[in-house]
Amino acid sequence: MANPFFDRPILNSPYECPRRHWELDEQGQPTQKIIEDRRRAEFITPIPKPKKRKKSSAQQNFVFDEGKGLSTQEQQYDPTSIINEVRGHVNRWRAWPKPSEWQVTPETSRLLQHWRHHDFADVRPFFCQVEAVETAIWLTEVAPHTKSGKQILENLAAASKDANPELLRLALKLATGAGKTTVMAMLIAWQTINAVRRPGSKQFTRGFLVVAPGITIKDRLRVLQPNDPDSYYASRELIPGDLLDDINRAKIVITNYHAFKLRERIELSAGGRALLQGRGEKLNTLETEGQMLQRVMPDLMGMKNILVLNDEAHHCYRAKPSDEDDEEFTGDEKKEAQKNNEAARLWISGLETVNRNLGSCRVMDLSATPFFLRGSGYAEGTLFPWTVSDFSLMDAIECGIVKLPRVPVAENIPGDEMPVYRNLWENIRKDMPKKGRGQGGELDPLKLPTRLQTALQALYGHYEKTFRLWEQHGIRVPPCFIIVCQNTAISKLVYF
Repeated sequence: MANPFFDRPILNSPYECPRRHWELDEQGQPTQKIIEDRRRAEFITPIPKPKKRKKSSAQQNFVFDEGKGLSTQEQQYDPTSIINEVRGHVNRWRAWPKPSEWQVTPETSRLLQHWRHHDFADVRPFFCQVEAVETAIWLTEVAPHTKSGKQILENLAAASKDANPELLRLALKLATGAGKTTVMAMLIAWQTINAVRRPGSKQFTRGFLVVAPGITIKDRLRVLQPNDPDSYYASRELIPGDLLDDINRAKIVITNYHAFKLRERIELSAGGRALLQGRGEKLNTLETEGQMLQRVMPDLMGMKNILVLNDEAHHCYRAKPSDEDDEEFTGDEKKEAQKNNEAARLWISGLETVNRNLGSCRVMDLSATPFFLRGSGYAEGTLFPWTVSDFSLMDAIECGIVKLPRVPVAENIPGDEMPVYRNLWENIRKDMPKKGRGQGGELDPLKLPTRLQTALQALYGHYEKTFRLWEQHGIRVPPCFIIVCQNTAISKLVYF
């Protein structure tokens, strides 16, 4: 049976605004019908709380439950996000033919024309990358001068304030593989060049704090440093040659959020601490907030108007106080929620510390999944309401930027409504080794759960056929088969 979506998923060029998309049904499955228009962004988002009114003049709010049964009196959700409205404004602004009408600085105009029309020798920015930066530019330089733009900025500020009282955040959503690092480099270039040539402006900065969720990602982000041998600014021609000197004046600190945790200034054993403390007050040997900042970001001390770039920003949020109606978690789910909240609290508390000590701090989130996690106090999987642009996995597939992911569904358990492989982890998690339990030398690959073995065999069978097909057609670079595991113990087990 013919399946056009899986046979020919690519409909658009990666360098132009998507013009067509595959229609999906209510279950997210392709109907095999092509729609001659760009895909709309459709998400469930929390609605910021309205301003408090006096009880004598206010009626009890109705619960407009348009959020698929999620809304309550305490927290309402809306199926519409601000993304489509912002996208419409940016599309119309982009279409203005004369650069003099763009209402941006000459430096920004120069960069926009370069990204859109330069004859790149090697890697050319994708449309989604340029659109993400265009959205940030429009909100910063254009929106404050229009009535509709001001209203959008007020709505975004309200959405951010509800979940981030001390910070102003904007989120750019790009599918994994769409090139978030390039977008960060473009944002840094835009801000720095304008800040260097307009030192008195509060809109621009040359101080950047790039925060990653782990050491591996942090190391990959070194290409954002202008002096790195593989720096994107020169190697990817993201800046016109005569502006390269300006980017060297940027102050960029790249760290992971774990660095925000206050460290001990004095290493003491339990006995030594008890001896020094005696019957007095508890010893405070932790570093101060100022000392932590000096350790993490010495190059940015004394600077104002820092711009924070959060990579994989869905790990950064301020959890909402729990309500009586909140879902109760048990076992592994409870541990996962606690772990998520602890990491998120450390991350966002660190950014709040930066803001308190260094003054005005803006935050730009980048993530393929800027959604609230389980246990956050918001419904799991709802979109950060300060998200302003979206280029989804389906968009990336239809533009040929990423490959079509495959899920093994050949085996179903009789009587089950949902194929076991559709959510494989939930069906095997109890039989898999836990992280950090010292099982690295005791792992037995023969003890892999049967469902995991058959899933791997099903996927590898398809990979093997593809490998032979590529080999027959003389393709020298073989296809890649990647397995993502929950922890290092499982990855070692699967590797064996």
